[in-house]
Amino acid sequence: RTPLRPSYALFRRSLSTLMQPTVLLFDIDGTLISSGGVARRCIQQAFAERYGRSDTLAASFGGMTDRAIVREALGPLRPDLQGAALEMEIDAALDAYLAVLEAEAGAATSSFRVHRGIHAALDAVVGRADYAVGLGTGNVRRGARIKLECVGLFDAFTFGGFGCDHEDRAQLLEIGAERGAAELGVPLAACRVVVIGDTPKDVAAAHAIGAECVAVATGAASRAELLAHRPEALFDDLAEPGAIEAIIG
Repeated sequence: RTPLRPSYALFRRSLSTLMQPTVLLFDIDGTLISSGGVARRCIQQAFAERYGRSDTLAASFGGMTDRAIVREALGPLRPDLQGAALEMEIDAALDAYLAVLEAEAGAATSSFRVHRGIHAALDAVVGRADYAVGLGTGNVRRGARIKLECVGLFDAFTFGGFGCDHEDRAQLLEIGAERGAAELGVPLAACRVVVIGDTPKDVAAAHAIGAECVAVATGAASRAELLAHRPEALFDDLAEPGAIEAIIG
């Protein structure tokens, strides 16, 4: 049998990579969209109404899951709660926040903005048989729906890993990746998984599950902060030349 010439062998390997089933997991806040501070104001309002104060929500939410945000903010307010009682209170606080978000988001749609390059990136992959396009977000599913429906993006994503699936970001990405592989009808081990995110936590969580990360500096993190966590690719936004190609592979 005649060995493949090096150039043809390289072509075959490249073609195999291009045809590999791919699961894409997009973060929401700071990556797909910005809400102009609406989401933060809504959770602060919910805490003020339920607990009489919202100052425990002062920390950055970047890369955090909704449950982790509420858990951290509840600590100083309800130190008496532990175990199942704490989990029930977190659920109740999230329900209060989502009720406010649903009521306020419709009136504040002008505050929601889709980042540059997002529509073009989705156009490049949605509907392709070898790509499963989902969400990898710390938002609980209902919160993700409310936010993305404001900008007409929710229906672009047929699955996801959400903050209601797991409080740990890496674990919810793993769940999302498994759902994407199931949609493609192949084992997860056969898939290329790419996380698109805007925080160091997105990069770290992607690497924790063996996924690639295409990072975008469209959120609060600087390029230097993102670069320090060694994403596979880094762009100012997805409109930058080469960004969509990095996602496609």
